[in-house]
Amino acid sequence: AQQSNVTAYGATAVAIISLEAFAGMWINAFLVCVICTAWVKKKTLNSNEKILLLLGCSRFCSLCLSWVYYFLLITYPNYIYVQPTQQLLVSFRSFFNHSDMWVSACLCVFYCIKIANFRNSFFIYLKVKLDRIVPWLLLGSKIFSLVIVILVHDISDEAQCNNSTGPGNLWKVNMKIDEHFFPLYFVTGLGLVTSFTTVSSSALLLLLSLWRHKRKMQTNSMNSLSVDAHIRAMKSILSFFIMYSINFIFFIVTMMNSRKRGNPRMFIVYVFLFAFPGLHSIILILSNPKLEKTLLWILPCVKCKVCMK
Repeated sequence: AQQSNVTAYGATAVAIISLEAFAGMWINAFLVCVICTAWVKKKTLNSNEKILLLLGCSRFCSLCLSWVYYFLLITYPNYIYVQPTQQLLVSFRSFFNHSDMWVSACLCVFYCIKIANFRNSFFIYLKVKLDRIVPWLLLGSKIFSLVIVILVHDISDEAQCNNSTGPGNLWKVNMKIDEHFFPLYFVTGLGLVTSFTTVSSSALLLLLSLWRHKRKMQTNSMNSLSVDAHIRAMKSILSFFIMYSINFIFFIVTMMNSRKRGNPRMFIVYVFLFAFPGLHSIILILSNPKLEKTLLWILPCVKCKVCMK
């Protein structure tokens, strides 16, 4: 049996990442449970709930598998390159990571079409057919993620084939796997750029629409409460855009520094990558009145008057 050789830095890294991972898993599990409960009661789900349900499931599984991967990487690194651990972990992590990114992009597109107000005929057509478009967007995101999984599995299997995983050959196996993964990095990077472009375009179009609507209401001296509501929406979308941009940059950094996993600078990157799914899900919960009400109801401090203010 392999012995664990964890340093003080490794123990600290495991503790921090575990805290973030379990917190994020709890938040997304709450999101999934609430939506599933509503699904059972209503016998149906609207488009927004369908996206949030798949997003919560993808993020829960992604955090769970990522935690297992980095826990083994820090405590028992030799196990990472033993068949079939390498193929299974990398393949499933890639599937749920890409599902997370693409479903997030679908959510941003949904908000853009739902809220934005443009007079373009094509945009009006998308707004009318939105409920029919959402299932196809979600299906497309899963198909693309599945294609990435197939590529990951094939490349991992080729890298592991006919290679010994003994302690003396571990470094050679590691180098050979990284070399085989270069074509996959290109495909993964292309997917990241495409999803980031989708999110950026949707967020900018939505911000433009809200800004124009806000200016129109101010010009016509309409109710200030409506203006404040649009300003809050703009702040929420802008915060999501900033978080997604940072997440995109850090994903690129991890791909470029795949051989420097033990670098303390890379640990800062991993801290944000583990924090992003939970933080963004919290924003989604607090922006939804039903989810926010349920969250306050189950929190231990719900009876505290200070917390309710």
